[in-house]
Amino acid sequence: MPIVAALALIVLVNAWTMLRFWQDKQRAIAGRRRIPEANLLGLTLIGGTPGAFAARRLFRHKTHKEPFSTRLMLIAAIQLGAGGVLLLT
Repeated sequence: MPIVAALALIVLVNAWTMLRFWQDKQRAIAGRRRIPEANLLGLTLIGGTPGAFAARRLFRHKTHKEPFSTRLMLIAAIQLGAGGVLLLT
C-alpha cells in the first residue's frame, strides 16, 4: 500500500474514532442508548489509538471508566511495543 494511502487510512480511522467517542458522549448526556465499549475499543485496536486519547481529553469522556481505561492503555502499550519491534527489525 502506498504511503499516502496508508496515511489517509490512519487519518480516517482516527477521525472516525473521535466521532464515535463524541457521539457516545452526546448519547450519554441525552440518556440515550450508548455505543458499546467493545466498538470503541475495536476502533482503537485497528489504529484509532491517537483519536481515542484525543477524544477522551477533548470531550472529557470515559477518562475514569474502568475497566475501559485499562483496556485502552493495554491496547496502546501493545501497539507501541509492536511498533518498536518493527522498527528494530
